[in-house]
Amino acid sequence: MVESPFDVTIEVGEVLEAEPFPEAEKPEMTKLWIDLGDEEIQSAAQLDHHHDAADLEGRQVLCATNLGSVRIAGFKSEALTVGVPSEEGYPVLVSPDEDVPLGGTLY
Repeated sequence: MVESPFDVTIEVGEVLEAEPFPEAEKPEMTKLWIDLGDEEIQSAAQLDHHHDAADLEGRQVLCATNLGSVRIAGFKSEALTVGVPSEEGYPVLVSPDEDVPLGGTLY
């Protein structure tokens, strides 16, 4: 039996802080600081088309946490915040329907 159908680890986190990221080359980027329960990480995501930074604080999100980190305009992004494309092709966040324990792994 397959233990996980994913090559990546996807964990639940809560957005502690979010702010616009105009320094990034891609438009509509947002800086996120995310609590995974046992650690805090940073992520940069192209979310401003559908999400106001202020509205993201306190929201639970899914994060791919074992892809390594990248620097985007000097900001260290340590996870990929998971989204799906809208009809216009812009990311919409994927979140649990109800609050779940932070750090929980998608299976």
